[in-house]
Amino acid sequence: MPEASSIKVLESFLDYLSIERNFSENTRLSYRNDLERYLRFMEDRQKALADIRPAHVQEFISCLHAAGLEASSLARNVSAIRSFHKFLSRERLLGTNPAENLHQPKQSRYLPAVLSPEETLRVLEAPMKQEPRGKFDLRDKAVLEILYATGIRVSELVELRLQDLFFDAGFARIFGKGSKERLVPAGRSAIEWTTRYVSEQRISLTSRDSEDYIFLNARGKKLSRMAIFNIVRQYAAGAGITKEISPHTFRHTFATHLLEGGADLRSVQEMLGHSSISTTQIYTHIDRSFIKEVHRTFHPRG
Repeated sequence: MPEASSIKVLESFLDYLSIERNFSENTRLSYRNDLERYLRFMEDRQKALADIRPAHVQEFISCLHAAGLEASSLARNVSAIRSFHKFLSRERLLGTNPAENLHQPKQSRYLPAVLSPEETLRVLEAPMKQEPRGKFDLRDKAVLEILYATGIRVSELVELRLQDLFFDAGFARIFGKGSKERLVPAGRSAIEWTTRYVSEQRISLTSRDSEDYIFLNARGKKLSRMAIFNIVRQYAAGAGITKEISPHTFRHTFATHLLEGGADLRSVQEMLGHSSISTTQIYTHIDRSFIKEVHRTFHPRG
């Protein structure tokens, strides 16, 4: 662990992210991990915070790059370090900012894996086709249906609560990055299977730790992101899918199928909760009934 004084400063910075910047808990945790590694690196080189120079910061980033860290993770590390040192300078805890001219690495562009409509259907049907039927077949079926119907992030899915389901109106309420809220049409199939799971299977999983989270594990606690990943991988393998997929694949598939079906990009972006939409909302407002109609018309299971 970094030295005690560094930890104290780091905790102040993380509090700032939560209180003033409204960062999500997941982003805050990622920044904590990144910055603890950064401070350990400096401590190993006997560099206190006041001793860090631009060359030391660049050396750390170069080491991460040499270790094979993905471009997206490198970019997050750079953002964390820049924000951290900017905070230290603003609070007058340091006289200089060694990360002031630190630039974001160029992120490689790639085409994410996307399931075809036929492949998607095979994965969605897998939980109810397995023999013998699994103990959590309804739960797993509902998880897959919600992933595909809404394009939800896995970090958002595990946080879904019963009061976030407005199925009478056909919507799910999703809290995204920075606790930004959006309403996304759920589609008939996802509504049907999630309702069945809640009424038939979830009740047998509940415990004192369940609170009102929708998707629970065998101990009655909310499912973890890794559990969702394993569910997707299990049924993809059972459906004979050979490409590498993850819960995020359903997000890409959701968007791709809508766009290929003729949906306009603006509506899809709003359903995905992309940050760029919040700036355009100043000038444009999309009626909820219109988004619901776009989903119903262009989503294969709308």
